[in-house]
Amino acid sequence: MAISSAEGMELQDPKMNRALPGSAVEQEHEGFLPSRSPSPGRKPAQFMDFEGKTSFGMSVFNLSNAIMGSGILGLAYAMAHTGILLFLVLLLCIALLSSYSIHLLLTCAGVVGIRAYEQLGQRALGPAGKVVVAAVICLHNVGAMSSYLFIIKSELPLVIATFLDMDPEGDWFLKGNLLIIIVSVLIILPLALMRHLGYLGYTSGLSLTCMLFFLISVIYKKFQLGCTVGHNETAMDSKSSPSLPIQGLNTSCEAHMFTADSQMFYTVPIMAFAFVCHPEVLPIYTELCRPSKRRMQAVANVSIGAMFCMYGLTATFGYLTFYSSVEAEMLHMYSQHDLLILCVRLAVLLAVTLTVPVVLFPIRRALQQLLFPSKAFSWPRHVAIALILLVLVNVLVICVPTIRDIFGVIGSTSAPSLIFILPSIFYLRIVPSEVEPLYSWPKIQALCFGVLGVIFMAISLGFMFANWATGQSHVSGH
Repeated sequence: MAISSAEGMELQDPKMNRALPGSAVEQEHEGFLPSRSPSPGRKPAQFMDFEGKTSFGMSVFNLSNAIMGSGILGLAYAMAHTGILLFLVLLLCIALLSSYSIHLLLTCAGVVGIRAYEQLGQRALGPAGKVVVAAVICLHNVGAMSSYLFIIKSELPLVIATFLDMDPEGDWFLKGNLLIIIVSVLIILPLALMRHLGYLGYTSGLSLTCMLFFLISVIYKKFQLGCTVGHNETAMDSKSSPSLPIQGLNTSCEAHMFTADSQMFYTVPIMAFAFVCHPEVLPIYTELCRPSKRRMQAVANVSIGAMFCMYGLTATFGYLTFYSSVEAEMLHMYSQHDLLILCVRLAVLLAVTLTVPVVLFPIRRALQQLLFPSKAFSWPRHVAIALILLVLVNVLVICVPTIRDIFGVIGSTSAPSLIFILPSIFYLRIVPSEVEPLYSWPKIQALCFGVLGVIFMAISLGFMFANWATGQSHVSGH
């Protein structure tokens, strides 16, 4: 809820320049401290004087954890349908575009003194803009949470069954649907109930460490498994002899630098989904120690750069292990009886479990901004929203058949909106013409950026729907 200049002056202590306890300004901490709008010819608005306590490193951990989720498991599949060089070029382009879109967001936030994505939408497009932004954030992050819980559903039964030397399709306590409910209640919910995002910095660091172990293991497995043309040895299980690898899974171990097929249009949404962190940017900015646009942009650039390297290495070595036979869920390609892969599964499960609370925070914030904009913080409401969201996502995971469908649909709709379309609209509408004329190069860039997002969304959705209509959306075992 934005407040006027006069209201902001009345609610502040003139000596300390801080919001008085119990005032609407202090309550607005939950809305990321909006401040007054700039008048023509005046300096950009300043944020309310809230002292962030999250260090630069912890902010990088949180943002990197928001970027790197289950999308990393589908990147080798994406490379198999684009080729190594084309994949890396596309990945680099999307990483640079993501950094540019964060620049647009931070610029708009600095102009109007607002650090809430939903309120930027309201400032740019009115009340309808606030609703649209909140809906897009909820759509995207619910999809992200769904993909994380889907991994838990598919991998945790295998891990437990291997430990107990049992059939994963056997006893009731090995059912994936039951296990995701247990994990949601015992692990995710307590972390999601924390009031501030900065508290999750340590768990984000642990999550990133687990995914680094996953990357190192993928590289090691590439050199351990090897490949023989015409009768490739892989680590997939053989039903007739679990101790022996399948022969002849691939017809060739040749790596392609460039390739194109009907499945290629699943790959760009997967890559776009893998770099979306925009709903978390402004909350992290709010809690950053010594916040400034330049410092927060540095946090974003370091996080995106680190994730680009991790994505590129994971996709390359995963692809060079299984080549064209790689599945959208790469962990299914390895043997569940391999001790190292068992440890990798545990690490990935821990990583995605610890990421879910980080992703849930922006959804709850969006719903509070949309439904309770003028209400002070309330623990019952805080808990109730988290419970409702977890129930909804658990139901969605039980009903959606494949992880690739989640990546494709959500990546083709919400990712272009969050990366391309909304930041460009905000920049065009919020930055005053006195600062940047309509026909200035920065605004022309922002306009082209938004048009690119619309084109990307239309092409990706069009080809995906065409594949579904022709029955080609479930090839390669899907």
